Amino acid sequence: MHIVLHALTAQKELLNSRFNKPDITLSWFEPGDAMPMGDLYIDGDFEENGACFNAITHAPVLVNSVIATTVNMPANFVRFNGWNGFIENSTMEIAAGNKPAIAAISECLKCIDQSFLLAPDTPGMISARVVAMIVNEAYFGLGDGISTKKDIDIAMKLGTNYPYGPFEWSTLIGLKKIYALLVKLKAINARYEIAPALYNELK
Repeated sequence: MHIVLHALTAQKELLNSRFNKPDITLSWFEPGDAMPMGDLYIDGDFEENGACFNAITHAPVLVNSVIATTVNMPANFVRFNGWNGFIENSTMEIAAGNKPAIAAISECLKCIDQSFLLAPDTPGMISARVVAMIVNEAYFGLGDGISTKKDIDIAMKLGTNYPYGPFEWSTLIGLKKIYALLVKLKAINARYEIAPALYNELK
């Protein structure tokens, strides 16, 4: 199988090692290059700078799109969670709005022994939505003067065995991304009310 990748600098080493397998060949694509032919296309930079594989119709395209759903994407596009702290996971979280796209990407990922979890095609999918909620609650606690960022992080890691505390998550992912996801979620459900302390930190 030949995979064509476009990725942020920080993602390249990780993706290169992940797909360094005997039956896989890789091409790295940058806008302006001639488009290589591939069996699977992966765009890790989609959420930052938009689509670069819109012209691809013959193969499935995985795009790092945690917040935006596939509603306005081409039919062969499938989302994956490529946020920092998640892209490192051995299991890839994916989502799509149509069954043919899901079937096509599932077949590709099985062929390269990449484990995956099919999530709903909603903002945040599963894991990013949960972490965004945890970060938001931590900011409510911070705003209420319950404790410091450092102590809340320590308590969360010791109490839940999470790899990061909520404020460490927000730094790793980027607070602007967390906020953007919460805005989308709040439009769907009022329980995602954004903590004033989180909003104020972005100012």
